[in-house]
Amino acid sequence: MPLVADFDPEKPSIARVYDYFLGGTDNFAADQELARQLVAIFPPIPLAARENKEFLDRVITWAAKEGIDQFIDLGCGIPTIPSTHASARAVLPGARVAYVDNDPIVIGHLDASLASDPGATIVDGDVREVDTIVTAVSGGLDLSRPACLIMAALLHFFEASAGRDLVARYVAALAPGSLVVLAVGLGNGGESDRFFSMYSTGPARLYKHSAADFASYFGNLELLPPGLADARVWRPGQATVAAPPRRDFEVAVGVARVG
Repeated sequence: MPLVADFDPEKPSIARVYDYFLGGTDNFAADQELARQLVAIFPPIPLAARENKEFLDRVITWAAKEGIDQFIDLGCGIPTIPSTHASARAVLPGARVAYVDNDPIVIGHLDASLASDPGATIVDGDVREVDTIVTAVSGGLDLSRPACLIMAALLHFFEASAGRDLVARYVAALAPGSLVVLAVGLGNGGESDRFFSMYSTGPARLYKHSAADFASYFGNLELLPPGLADARVWRPGQATVAAPPRRDFEVAVGVARVG
């Protein structure tokens, strides 16, 4: 995630907590402690992280099969398997990816693994500085051609109005035919209320959004089938998807095309 600017192993990092939820090893005791506290309050959170990751692998693979060979991963977090570039290049070996984050741990990992990769652009920056980020991304991608913009597990770090504005400003920089991929955690009930409250005492403020808020982030973009859906059942091109079992949380996802 993009909102932690200073490296301090004694202070939890959003990216490292997420890494812990995914079973990674790039985290510290402070991250692990916060993660355990969050799981104690809201046990489904590691499952939600995995569902988000599995959705991203599916949608990136599908986008590459549709011929999209440029990807912008905003608030990318620590690279995990499969990473954005790995999913895309499994289909299109020449796919180019711009990773954007400002957590020093994230940037360090990206630099170590991708610094010599001509198809990877690593941007150390705050996603709220849209013009600066777009300029930096343009150093490695051709934004006059379609690209896939990914904002996953990111918008709940913004108030709904700020999230709408942020998406719109990035969309304005994309060429027609580009794809916009959004994912955000939604929760209902006391457990999720306590989770959002507890998380906000840690590395960053977390905002609880409604399904209507999530839908509004797409503005007037053309939503692709199956439209807004639970990450568990989103499958590209399917207009109807079987309803998943009801529960008190979901990872809401959607994919839209820029006209």
